[in-house]
Amino acid sequence: MTHAGKPSSPDAARARAVRGLALAARSLEQAAGDLTLAQYRVLAYVAAGAERSSLVARGLALAKPTVTATVDALVERKLLTREAVEGDRRSLRLAVTRAGEAALQAAEASMGKRLAEIVDYAGDSDALLTALCDLDDAVAARMEARLQQQTVTT
Repeated sequence: MTHAGKPSSPDAARARAVRGLALAARSLEQAAGDLTLAQYRVLAYVAAGAERSSLVARGLALAKPTVTATVDALVERKLLTREAVEGDRRSLRLAVTRAGEAALQAAEASMGKRLAEIVDYAGDSDALLTALCDLDDAVAARMEARLQQQTVTT
């Protein structure tokens, strides 16, 4: 099924964008190998510097039990470790293992190839890729703003 032309309204455009993102996400998950998208997101977020499950939960807007279950699965697969925090017996630091780094790189390479296959179908593939990078920046800025807002209110 293809959609020609521009959507008739901003609401219709957003609906098509949501549909496209949802379908692309499923395609990317299929390309992620043995990582689920949830596992990929947590692994990537920890690799980017989030060392505590509570930061991962807040940053990714996930419930703590969801993060705990995902982290447990990644630790069991030896992709993440939990390490004691010096001077704080109650806290644990998350760290990506070498196997986790390799799994993350492999997933990103495979998903990147899948994304390239999808983008190749766009009328202006360069513009679409630029827009997706802008989307990444916007999501990151929103996450940062939410984290700052939560820090101020707590």
